[in-house]
Amino acid sequence: MSRIAKATLFTSVVFAGLAVWGVHAQQRKEQETMYMGVIRDEARQAAKKKQREQELLESLKKREIYERVQAVGPGSNTPLS
Repeated sequence: MSRIAKATLFTSVVFAGLAVWGVHAQQRKEQETMYMGVIRDEARQAAKKKQREQELLESLKKREIYERVQAVGPGSNTPLS
């Protein structure tokens, strides 16, 4: 094999190896980015769930207070006094 052919083969192999390595590195980075997105979404969902639970408890407390203040009979539109 001539020197030019060896140099061309070597350059081609190095270029192909670098291209494969670059693609794998890019895919790893994208995978990590996507995984961090999942983690953020789970944290956001947990925060929303906690907030909804707090709002529900607050609403139940308010309802209990209002029912104590206003006695409401079944099927009636006016408060019992």
